[in-house]
Amino acid sequence: MTLFRSCLYNFFFWTWNTVVLFGMMAFFPFPRRMMQSAVRFWTHGQRVGLKYIIGLDYEVRGRENLIDGPAIYAPKHQSAWDTFVFYMLVKDPNYILKKELLAIPLWGWYARKCQGIAVDRDGGATSLKQMVRDTQDRLARGRSVIIFPEGSRAPPGERLPLFPGVAALYRQCDAPVIPVALNSGLFWSRRSFLKRSGVITIEILPSIPPGLNRDQFMNELESRIQGATDHLMDEGVKRFPHTLEAFDAQC
Repeated sequence: MTLFRSCLYNFFFWTWNTVVLFGMMAFFPFPRRMMQSAVRFWTHGQRVGLKYIIGLDYEVRGRENLIDGPAIYAPKHQSAWDTFVFYMLVKDPNYILKKELLAIPLWGWYARKCQGIAVDRDGGATSLKQMVRDTQDRLARGRSVIIFPEGSRAPPGERLPLFPGVAALYRQCDAPVIPVALNSGLFWSRRSFLKRSGVITIEILPSIPPGLNRDQFMNELESRIQGATDHLMDEGVKRFPHTLEAFDAQC
């Protein structure tokens, strides 16, 4: 059944992507917010497909920790699902992404239109400074910025070193930094064709207080994200035992 549903969903995924991505070309002449609305529409379509084809929904814990205003969200990254969930959580999200993604036809064009913050990983200090300036600009416009501190998706149970740029944002941007834990990798694994039914849990944690030095901040961020994620992973496996196979395969 999982394989059959995954086949149906992947057909839906690529069909929905094709229709919406080409349709979004009509929004180029209009202001950025209209393109953002189109992306949000695409996001909700993905949610509906996951819920009714795969039987996969999501729940949010710690909604009281969401900021009614600009903030920097630093989530764990396990799945492609993480790359669009914030369109369902915050008003006007702005993702920090790899520069290479802007080269993807259509998708990359829309990311530019939405003012995604592109990072050249080989750009060194120059790239880091530009990321900080771009983040400050988006925050000043009242937007929230999402950065994956690990830089790429980590299989369930695996820890990757944190990207040092998140510390620069903490120290140089006048905005709350909010850690986020999740267990999406149990259901939509990294580079996996199979999608599993259940409920993804995403937990918004309290913001990290200002004034910490770089090492203190990085240790606090990693401790909060990983500790809460480990708890959600254990809970998810107990709640949905059929995900254990995916967890074991990647650990």
